[in-house]
Amino acid sequence: MNLSDPVDAPAAAAPTGLFAPGRRAACLGAVALISMLAFESIAVATAMPAVAEALHGLRYYALAFGATLATSVLGMTAAGQLCDKRGPYRAALAGLAAFLAGLLLAGFATAMPALVLGRALQGLGSGMLGVTLYVGVGRVVPQALHPKMFAMFAGAWVVPGLVGPALAAFLVQALGWRSVFLTVALAVPVAALMILPALRRVGSGSGQALRWGAMRWALLASAGALTLHGASQLTGMRAALLFAAGFVAAGIAARVLLPAGTLRAARGLPTVILLRGLIAATFASAEAFLPLLLTQGFGWSLTQAGIALSAGAVTWSIGSALQARVQSAAARRRLLPCGFGLAALGVLVVIAPLLFALPSLVVFIGWSVVGLGIGLSFPMLSVLLLKLSPPASQGSNTSSLQLSDALTSSAALALAGLLFNPATRQVLPVLLMALALATAAALLAPRAQAGEPY
Repeated sequence: MNLSDPVDAPAAAAPTGLFAPGRRAACLGAVALISMLAFESIAVATAMPAVAEALHGLRYYALAFGATLATSVLGMTAAGQLCDKRGPYRAALAGLAAFLAGLLLAGFATAMPALVLGRALQGLGSGMLGVTLYVGVGRVVPQALHPKMFAMFAGAWVVPGLVGPALAAFLVQALGWRSVFLTVALAVPVAALMILPALRRVGSGSGQALRWGAMRWALLASAGALTLHGASQLTGMRAALLFAAGFVAAGIAARVLLPAGTLRAARGLPTVILLRGLIAATFASAEAFLPLLLTQGFGWSLTQAGIALSAGAVTWSIGSALQARVQSAAARRRLLPCGFGLAALGVLVVIAPLLFALPSLVVFIGWSVVGLGIGLSFPMLSVLLLKLSPPASQGSNTSSLQLSDALTSSAALALAGLLFNPATRQVLPVLLMALALATAAALLAPRAQAGEPY
């Protein structure tokens, strides 16, 4: 794409505001698409017990989630190449088609294996769409507005996070579990009509041939992610061996798919990508076991535990909005490690009632602090990634950012499954792991700056 195109014009020459003429359709379409993806993720998780019971497929329960995560790695890699070589429009079109096909296959499935296949297609589509939104809308929106853009992305999760579980439960009870998938399927054409015309105007990429060799490594990464997920469902030596195999496979693929120096936290872009994985793994591992801690450890109801999770989603959105208001380069340099530090502090507060005679409400407060800290730092990583990436590499680098998220979260969740003792229901080791991940992110954050302001 030519740097003189209007979408890449300097921020000073562009109208202010995300919804100014020329970018309104792209931003509205992005909000619609993210909200749809968020509702699908939350609603399907809520409905899956009813799905597994109706299709007599409880043994496929874990695979229905693991397959989605594994194929999303393929989608991210493919979309990164498509965005760089062909432009975001084609990547979005392919992602929407795969996502819709997966929803329809799952919605009309008569057996659990067919539903798992549908979930795999959904993962492929959602992985492609995640990368496409970052790249496509990032090119439409001037760089000065990127903090507000990613705050908008975070805000698009709030309403689905608050109403998704209740609405999904209502749909299952009133219309049956199939309605959850088919309702989302009805929303796909609407989101497509909003986002595709805007992405078509962004233009094409370099037109160079796709590197299919990268897809082979993505297949290895997917296999590693799926193996890690499988390890979390086992115990004993079998679980340890499967975890080791998955970790090695994902690590080998990551060395090829991620920018050089990512695994050793080289200064600049590699550290940005590593930090995304660390903070995503912190949140994923702690969130997975927080309801168990509250219900089994402190006697909270599922509704009360859900409110605690929603509080984290709300403070995440607040943190995202706050970072968007910070314009000073020096302040933004300080804010990134502060956000990670707040996340680590929040996990420490969550742990405190397990070590001292403190009321369980402290867990609620701690999780809200975790959400605030991640809300401050998570969007800043996305802003920094686009700033440090030349236009011809934004697709592949965005793909790397989300690959780091998926692979590190898979490893952390698998390790959490090994650390958790079902007999004692002790979640302290899992939370200590989350604390270590957040602390590492806070210590490494200064290395993301690469000597230039953001």
